[in-house]
Amino acid sequence: MADAALPISGWDNFYVIVGSSGAALIGLQFVVMALIADRNVKGSVQTVNAFGTPVVVHLAATVLLAAVMSAPWPSHFAVSVALALCGIAGLLYESITIARMRHQTEYTPVREDWIWHVILPCVSYAVLTLTALLLRASTGWLLFLIAASTLSLLFIAIRNAWDTVVYIVAGGLDQPSASPATDQPKDGER
Repeated sequence: MADAALPISGWDNFYVIVGSSGAALIGLQFVVMALIADRNVKGSVQTVNAFGTPVVVHLAATVLLAAVMSAPWPSHFAVSVALALCGIAGLLYESITIARMRHQTEYTPVREDWIWHVILPCVSYAVLTLTALLLRASTGWLLFLIAASTLSLLFIAIRNAWDTVVYIVAGGLDQPSASPATDQPKDGER
């Protein structure tokens, strides 16, 4: 006996907005990275992987979740499996993020970094996973938890991207010194 269709027709606009926002912000991340590269601000690959890549992963997760929730699934079981896999993949990725944050040496993460880059994303992915496992039993209020997890990943990514940009603009990464050919002579030198 097939499950009744998921009652997500009222969620269409929500997932269009969240998915489109995530996709647009992924593109913007590429633009920001290109602009930073033009400024000759150099961060280590390890630091970018620890703090920059998770932003793109969380944004991509919002796009994926929007697609999952918009697909015409044949049963609650099928969408439940898809959502659970998304949640588990997110939790596994967060374990990689933890390792990357600990092993990079350019920046020492503070409590706020651990909260926003690890704890809150883990909570979002864990809620998504647990909700997915319960989806076959009930759907009404669980749809709100799936939406909350999706939206929280979007907001976490926005906050973390902004925090990174502020850190770089405020001089958190050392600017390269001017090359000898462009150094200005000091007073008395000519």
